[in-house]
Formats: sequence, structure tokens, C-alpha cells
Amino acid sequence: MDKTLADIRACRLCEAHLPLGPRPVLQASATSRLLIVSQAPGRKVHLSGVPFDDVSGERLREWLGIDRDTFYDAGRVAIVPMGFCFPGSGRSGDLPPRPECAPTWHPPLLPLLTQVRLTLVIGQYAQVGMLGTARAASLTDTVRAWRTHLAHGLLPLPHPSPRNRPWVMHNPWFEQELLPVLRERVSLLLRDVDAD
Repeated sequence: MDKTLADIRACRLCEAHLPLGPRPVLQASATSRLLIVSQAPGRKVHLSGVPFDDVSGERLREWLGIDRDTFYDAGRVAIVPMGFCFPGSGRSGDLPPRPECAPTWHPPLLPLLTQVRLTLVIGQYAQVGMLGTARAASLTDTVRAWRTHLAHGLLPLPHPSPRNRPWVMHNPWFEQELLPVLRERVSLLLRDVDAD
């Protein structure tokens, strides 16, 4: 695990395409129980080098019902985006994750996460990469089928960005039905880590 993480953090594969240069941001441990697969770091996360060190991270921690210390404990929580570096900004927000990243680094890294009991698949790019043909035609339909995915240890979520507040407002079942189950599952699997 240490060697794989060091190799990822030293990666310069997409350097020519990254406006702020490479700075792979992730956290993982062989003991992680919760895996968060997201899109790619934003500009603020690139600068701090800390995953979800922004408003989206605050909201995600609220959704999960966990504090910062728990969230940033790699022994409990792995954060492995589809793209490890900030891809740059476009007209409507950040650019998509670089296409080279996940195919290069997920195959050697994800099999090392043998203790993961739940994988959160956050945002459209992560859902395309992690769910493949099990994904529905839209993000809304994919998240709406959360019970089916959860039976396989995967839970699709929208991105917790403030830009998605209208989506949450238009889909009240997300907060009413999905989030209570998410919080309960996260609490149970992290409690199991404490008991080990």
C-alpha cells in the first residue's frame, strides 16, 4: 500500500494538461472501511493538498454524520477520486477528471482496500467509472436506484457541491430516505473499526 500511494503521489502522467501542475490528492489505508470515490480535486483542494477541504467536504461530512477527525482518518476512510489532480476550470465549473488517471491507478490501488465495506460513488464521473452499465441514463435515476446498488456495497450520491442544492430541493426523497440509511451504515461500519 505504501509503495502504491507513493507512486500515485509522484505521478506526472498528465502534467502537460494540468494548469496548476500535478498534485495528486487522496487518502487510503489497508484498514479503510469506507471508500469515497469522487470526481477530482477542485482548486482549493489542490492548494491545500487535503481531500474535500472545501464547502463540498463540509456538506459531505454532514451527509455522512461524521466529524473532520473521523473523515480524515485514513485507517477508516479512503478517498480515491477518478482524477487525483485538479484538471482545471471550464465555462461551467471544473473540467472532467483526466481520462488517464483512473485506468492507470485504480487497478493497482483498489484491490489493496480489502477491508472496505461500503463505497460511495459521488457524482456523474465516478458513477460512469464505478457503476458502468449498472448506471441509469441520468444521475437522478442512478441515485434513485440507491437500494439496488447498496445491495452490492455501492451507494451513488450526487456531488455535495453547493451548485447541487437545487437538485437536493427537487428530490426530497434524497434527504428523507437515503441520508438516514447512509448515516446508519457509516456509523455501524466505523464502529466496527473501533471494536477491532
